[in-house]
Amino acid sequence: MTTSHTWKFFRAGGFDQVQLDSGADLLALKELDQKLWVALGCPTRGLEFDSRTLDLIDSDTDGHVRANEVLAAIDWAGRLLKNADLLIEGADSLALADIDDSGEEGKQVLASARHILRSLGKPDAAAISLADMADIEKFVAGLEFNGDGVICAGRIADAGLRATVEDIIKCAGSVADLSGEAGVNREIADRFFAEAAAYAAWQAKGEGDAAILLLGEKTTAAAEAFHAVKDKASDYFTRCQLAAYDARAAVPLSRSAEDYQRLAAQNLSAQSQDVAGFPLATVEAGKPLPLVSGINPAWQGKLDALRERVVKPLLGNRESLSAQDWAALCARFAAFDAWQAEKPAGSAEQLGIARIREILGNGHQAALDGLMAQDKAVEVEVRATRLVEKLLRYNRDLFRLVNNFVSFRNFYTGKDKAIFQVGTLYLDGRSCELCVKVEDVAKHAGLAGMGGFCLAYCDCVRSGGAEKMTIAAAFTAGDSDYLMAGRNGIFYDRKGQDWDASIVRIIDHPISIRQAFWSPYKKLSKMISEQLQKLAASKASSVDSQLVKAAVDSGKVAAEAPAAPKPPFDVGKFAGIFAAIGLAIGAIGGILASIVSGVLGLKFWQIPLALIGLMLLVSGPSMALAWFKLKRRNLAPILDANGWAINARARINIPFGTSLTGMAELPEGANRSLVDPFAEKQVLWPYYLAIAAGIAALVGLWYVGFFGHG
Repeated sequence: MTTSHTWKFFRAGGFDQVQLDSGADLLALKELDQKLWVALGCPTRGLEFDSRTLDLIDSDTDGHVRANEVLAAIDWAGRLLKNADLLIEGADSLALADIDDSGEEGKQVLASARHILRSLGKPDAAAISLADMADIEKFVAGLEFNGDGVICAGRIADAGLRATVEDIIKCAGSVADLSGEAGVNREIADRFFAEAAAYAAWQAKGEGDAAILLLGEKTTAAAEAFHAVKDKASDYFTRCQLAAYDARAAVPLSRSAEDYQRLAAQNLSAQSQDVAGFPLATVEAGKPLPLVSGINPAWQGKLDALRERVVKPLLGNRESLSAQDWAALCARFAAFDAWQAEKPAGSAEQLGIARIREILGNGHQAALDGLMAQDKAVEVEVRATRLVEKLLRYNRDLFRLVNNFVSFRNFYTGKDKAIFQVGTLYLDGRSCELCVKVEDVAKHAGLAGMGGFCLAYCDCVRSGGAEKMTIAAAFTAGDSDYLMAGRNGIFYDRKGQDWDASIVRIIDHPISIRQAFWSPYKKLSKMISEQLQKLAASKASSVDSQLVKAAVDSGKVAAEAPAAPKPPFDVGKFAGIFAAIGLAIGAIGGILASIVSGVLGLKFWQIPLALIGLMLLVSGPSMALAWFKLKRRNLAPILDANGWAINARARINIPFGTSLTGMAELPEGANRSLVDPFAEKQVLWPYYLAIAAGIAALVGLWYVGFFGHG
């Protein structure tokens, strides 16, 4: 891809990476083919980087920063700075003179920066820093109007308007202001006033129609008493009509004797649901509904309320109601019921009609609208305040980000740790610098294992378990002989805080050529050791069982029969055993003799070469396999498993990999004593035996004429 900018590249990790040294390099990044970028995306969490800055760059707030968002951030900062080289310096302060106010946005940012400094009591300051913005949230929240369109009751001086806002919050809910206080915005206020106006209009309709509020203020209580028995009374009169239709129906409609027999066994009360299921009174043709006596006891109280609140005010003092009287009462309440059905939905009713009319009549809606308009009027200024913070953060952090995103310059040069390196793990006499934070071990290990690293996943805790995190540490030097789940170490994060670390999972891959060289011998030694231990355990178990059996058998023999005579000495069998032992010793001796004769048949200077060749024959395949795997180690899977989008094959060659893990070494110039007072005493007879065997072998070879005598 041809560009107008002259680029510099450096070679690291087995691929070319762009070298960014100037503001011009940053501004020209949009011209650089993204196939040459090391990464195209990274998460906004789990990195040693200011998460607030990453959130500002993450324009779609999806938790990931992508290449186009990085380019947009560089372009925006470049437009607002007179000199893009300021981004390279990474300072946390910015001179006001360096803000480019040739555009409208630049003018707003500069004006807001000066306003912030004046508010902090530094009107003559020539520069603004992130330290000045440390309490920007409190500064913005403390403003009387902060541009969010939310009005809080506590900030309203007028007591009446303040009470109205409190009532609105009570009925229609609230939203949080930038200060964190509960307040109301235009949506909530408009919804409340609309509901209040609808309820007031509905109430006015009822008050203006005598047919609706037929008993005035007592209508609602009367309607409640009427509706409490309406269905039951209608049921009673229908039963009486059926009895008039057929006299035979009167008795069963009043409930049968069997129904009363079922009740007889119960502990009855007026609140019994079974009793309440019976008719209001006994059923007879044309019988009126009694209101005083002869009433189902479960309904006595409700009929008393009907008589006092409805019958007496509308029909006079009655002791019963005819079917015609009941129909008239139903007709009188029809208008009220229709009005109730029109009642508007909403929560303003809880304030009462008097309070609602007070709120609607004192102009509080217009007053609130005015306050909200004033608050929204400063929205641009407040937004510009946040742009000042954004510019300061970009000025400090953008250059560091691109050197951990577009290229991995920080990681491969070793001048500074990469943003994905979260600290250092000390364990098994080593310090591991390549440690990344992990959220899900199983998910991470599924992909990270393809990187070819020996990874130890560790659970880290501090402050008595109050703080926890999980890391994956790459072991790139030494061996893995003593790396196992359950081993403990100490992890130091980038702030220097120490964490207790415990291995929970290992992904085993070759660590070094040295480990591969000794691996076959360690495996052989381990196998022999295990077999000897198994043999010893088997023999010990056999001896124990034989002793127990012998003790039991001897007890039985002593109790039951005289001791049997010892079997005679079998000379033939004994000779056979010795012959077998002799053959085994002879075979082993023959093998040793052939090896020794082969070595001694070489010239003196060829003997070391032969031994080296023999060792390479054993260790060579393991070393070759390890070499190929170590050459293919790739950082990308480890980071991809954490949500990165790595665009390059970020190799970790053997020398660079070795530098990522420090081995324990004595300080330069340290004095070292080799005398160990508790060292185990060496047994010398095996060495003497080996020397004697060697001499015997040489004598035997000389005797058979191997050295050419006689």
